[in-house]
Amino acid sequence: MSKDLLKSQWGKVNDLLTDQKLGKPQPLFEEPFDNNMVILELEKPENLKFGNISFREVVEKRSSKRKYSKDPLSIDELSYLLWLTQGIRKITNGITFRTVPSAGARHPFETYIFIFNVLNLNAGLYRYIASQHKLLLIDEGDFRELLNDACLGQNFVAQSAAVFVWSCVPYRTTWRYADLSYKAILLDAGHVCQNLYLACESINCGCCAIAAYDQEKLDKLLHVDGEKQFSVYLATVGKIP
Repeated sequence: MSKDLLKSQWGKVNDLLTDQKLGKPQPLFEEPFDNNMVILELEKPENLKFGNISFREVVEKRSSKRKYSKDPLSIDELSYLLWLTQGIRKITNGITFRTVPSAGARHPFETYIFIFNVLNLNAGLYRYIASQHKLLLIDEGDFRELLNDACLGQNFVAQSAAVFVWSCVPYRTTWRYADLSYKAILLDAGHVCQNLYLACESINCGCCAIAAYDQEKLDKLLHVDGEKQFSVYLATVGKIP
C-alpha cells in the first residue's frame, strides 16, 4: 500500500471537485432498513447507570483481553456499549453529531453485532439502528464457527459474549472530501474502537480489536456488497474471568 495514504494532503481540500460542490444530494447518514423486520428496544441512554470508575483508571487499565468468562452481558450493558461507540446526540440538516468524532461529522460506519451470550437476547446477527437507539435482527442463529473462520481461526472470537463489526459506507465521506477521505475513515475507525475499549473497561468487560480477517467471508456474513459497503474493523467483547 502506498505511504501517500498516510500523509497529509489536506492543503488541497479546497481544490477538490467533490460531489458536494457539484450539488449532488448528501448521502443518507444511515443505511435504509425494512421496518417489518424484528426491531428490539434498548434502554434509553439517559437511564444507563454504568461506569462509575474514574477516567484515569479506565485509561490506565485498558488492554486487549482475549480471555472471557461464561458470564453473559446484559442487554443494558450492550446498550451502553453501543451508545458510547456510535450513539447519536443530535441530527441537524441530515448531519449526525455522535459520541465519537468523525471528519466533517460524516460518520461513515454501520455497527453490526454478533450476539453469542447476552441475557434475554437470542444468538444471531444484529445491526445497531443509531437513529433510534434500537437493534435490528438480521439473522438468528449461532455464528461462532462461521465468524471464527472469517477471523482466520482466532479462537477467542467464538468465546466472547458479542463481536462488534464496523462496516464502512465510504461515500458518506467521499461526497465531501473525495480521495482525501480514506485516511480520515481509517482514523475514524480508531476513534470508534477506542471508545469501545474504554467503555468496556468501565464495566469490567474485556475487549480486543481485530484487523486480521477474510474480507469476502466477513462481508458475506454481514450481507453487504463489499464495494459500496464493506467491513473495516471488528472487536470482541466479554466478561473478564
